[in-house]
Amino acid sequence: MNNSIAIDGPAGAGKSTVAKLLAKQMGIHYLNTGAMYRALALLATRNGIAFSDEQGVGALLVNAVITVFYQGDEQHTVLNGEDVTELLLSEQISMGASTVSKLPCVRDTMAALQRKIAHTDQFVLEGRDIGTNVLPDTPYKFFVTASSSERAKRRQLQLESLGQSVDYNAILKDLEIRDKQDTERSYMPLKMADDAVLIDTTTLSIAEAVQKIRAIVEGR
Repeated sequence: MNNSIAIDGPAGAGKSTVAKLLAKQMGIHYLNTGAMYRALALLATRNGIAFSDEQGVGALLVNAVITVFYQGDEQHTVLNGEDVTELLLSEQISMGASTVSKLPCVRDTMAALQRKIAHTDQFVLEGRDIGTNVLPDTPYKFFVTASSSERAKRRQLQLESLGQSVDYNAILKDLEIRDKQDTERSYMPLKMADDAVLIDTTTLSIAEAVQKIRAIVEGR
């Protein structure tokens, strides 16, 4: 049985922030699996391949080398030897990641890679199908969510902090489109595992959400 911690949920729910802080407090590793899909979306963009082109994306995937390393508490994502971490936050890449992740060949390859990493040590993994697909054998499964309006506000603040000029309504629309794609894709859709614990962060602080999860993991 794997003892890594699986955190799933929709975009903008605070999964990454919760997962990072949880990992830091518990002294274990953190893996942002979404960044791996974003890296592939970036590769498709650079090669002029449509995100929905399974044959084209599959061909890119054959030779793509996606790895991660850690600098302090921050995960860096490396694509074919290039640190692309700062290039993965745009809305175009976000939507692209949602689209490429619907492709079975992508889902299978990424899940296998994530599973391999998780079995090297104890990790906090966050994504869309960690508890249902990547680590179905872990006893620690959580589904972190929040209202769509709250998630859009958080995304707006995040992008503005990076110096990007953004429109709240556009972000909300993109989130709703992404939610639809993630939950309705035919292969490994976003859903809460039957044995996962729901953590609604709409009115919770990050610290409160982390405290809830940690208490369950540590049996308090």
